[in-house]
Amino acid sequence: MWTIIIGGVAGWVADKVVSGVEVGVLGAIIAGILGGLLGGWLFNMLSLATTGLIGILIAAIIGAIIVLIIYWAIAKK
Repeated sequence: MWTIIIGGVAGWVADKVVSGVEVGVLGAIIAGILGGLLGGWLFNMLSLATTGLIGILIAAIIGAIIVLIIYWAIAKK
């Protein structure tokens, strides 16, 4: 349940940050969950700690922004 909540918040923030991409509520949740996985992996590869709710949320937001930029690049074509 926390994954969906954190993913939803991260996806919503990423949707507001990345201009030109409107994915809706379900798309924001999916982007946030995928972003959480990507952000956690990326932070781990860079040896950055993602402890606590704030750390996990920051990693998920950064990952969701990357996911939405990739989506924007693919959908633009």
